Amino acid sequence: MKPLYLLCMVFGSVVFAQTITFKGCYNIFDNQTYTFNKTGVDSYGKNIYITTPIDGQSCSGLGTCEFKLQWNNTLTRWEFLADEGYGTFTAPSLVYYNSTGNNTAPNPPSNTVGTWVENTAFTQQGGGCGGNLTAANSTMTGDVHTTTLAISEAIKRKIRIFPNPVSDFVTISGIDNGRLIQIYNISGQLVLSEIFEEKIHVSQLSSGMYVLKIITKDSNTYEFKFVKK
Repeated sequence: MKPLYLLCMVFGSVVFAQTITFKGCYNIFDNQTYTFNKTGVDSYGKNIYITTPIDGQSCSGLGTCEFKLQWNNTLTRWEFLADEGYGTFTAPSLVYYNSTGNNTAPNPPSNTVGTWVENTAFTQQGGGCGGNLTAANSTMTGDVHTTTLAISEAIKRKIRIFPNPVSDFVTISGIDNGRLIQIYNISGQLVLSEIFEEKIHVSQLSSGMYVLKIITKDSNTYEFKFVKK
């Protein structure tokens, strides 16, 4: 197995080390808990999580278990992937997918949000995972969202960003549990990510349209467009 070097996002002097723990599909993955570490963010602002490689982390004869949770933008769904056995994820197998959870969130849904569907085309070769993930046959905790995150317009109207257009600072009001700020350009590229503050310095950005994403401590997300002068 090739070594996997875990990366972390560092903003200023603060390190965000988000993890997800998973236990399930006992027929194939054995009765053990796997820890996913956040290794980065894709071009769509979705977090990527990979398990820490552990020698002897067997999968009932399928080799060493290494998993990845990532967003598939083409199919608009979160996917639970198993490595082909070399720690590279160049030809992974799809184990579960969830396309009914909140797809606007930057992190994947828990096993109680939407439906993590078992891909029986893969799992039946190892005895099956016993069906879709549920709270009865699995645990999935940590950096996952646990609600459908339906945001009413009444709630969203209480949150304001101003001024707009802006030259130097964007001010946010109406948020009391902010965790993270992300700003994307019109091409969907992440151009700024930092700890939540009510005032954000944006003078370094080029002129144009941007999307400001606010991520709260309970994993709700709010998005607002603004123009940088």
